[in-house]
Amino acid sequence: MNIETFDLALPHGITLSCRAAGTPGAPLLVFLHGFPEGAFVWDELLTHFAPRYRCIAPNLRGYERSSSPAEVEAYRPKHLVADIAALIAAQGGRAAALVAHDWGGAVAWALAALQPQCIARLVIVNSPHPGTFLRELRDNPAQRAASGYMNFLCRPDAEALLAENDFERLWPFFERMGASDPVHPGGGWLTPSVRAQYREVWRHGLAGGCNYYRASPLRPPAGPDDETLAALELPASMLTVNVPTHVLWAEADIALPPALLDGLDAFVPKLSITRVPGATHWIVHEQPARVVAEIERALAA
Repeated sequence: MNIETFDLALPHGITLSCRAAGTPGAPLLVFLHGFPEGAFVWDELLTHFAPRYRCIAPNLRGYERSSSPAEVEAYRPKHLVADIAALIAAQGGRAAALVAHDWGGAVAWALAALQPQCIARLVIVNSPHPGTFLRELRDNPAQRAASGYMNFLCRPDAEALLAENDFERLWPFFERMGASDPVHPGGGWLTPSVRAQYREVWRHGLAGGCNYYRASPLRPPAGPDDETLAALELPASMLTVNVPTHVLWAEADIALPPALLDGLDAFVPKLSITRVPGATHWIVHEQPARVVAEIERALAA
């Protein structure tokens, strides 16, 4: 089935470039990508679910042809949630499921907490809940070390450095986490054609993607005098998710260790978890059939 592409203008002035498949008016599935990805990473899943669902994967604000505001404040959760809530409203008002990975998952956690009426269920792929992420960043030196790259992405010159020499600093985000390692189940998925798809996304600019990191206080201290994390308090309204939630966690994710799942049920009462040993952060690329099976499981619950 062919993938449609279109630009969706939202009432609050943001436009999202979208990829979609399936019949308009069918039950809605929405897919949210992470960094440094784009909506195209979901294409195989869109075509799988299209015979039964209307499937839409937007490029998040700041990515590809979607609106990319210059102000860092424009990437705070309330604005990102407003984008996806407006997209869902434009497609009928409620999604059968919201499926999200990495930064898309951060948006999805916030939407499920703040506007649960928008979605019937939530499927998260390797994206930490803000409550457990804050705990691990504060208390676990291993998590602070694993998340150290976030402070590089907050540098004012980060997007320029990432774009240099055919994005030579971006490819290691994949290559060091299993993309080219035959030991992992999806070894070798970063083919020339997939690289070309990533270049097509990145050539539109990288500032938007970096602004997600700049706008978030959930990152390791930038130095010994940085007390932002120690002073941070997240309101209960942003932490409690009462939507039925299925979490798929690739356990070989070097940036997001499985300890982030500990205590998750305190924030998400209607929770199920599937752990995948050996899979990395890029499980959507590595094991798309497994991701499809887990979404099917969530939809049937």
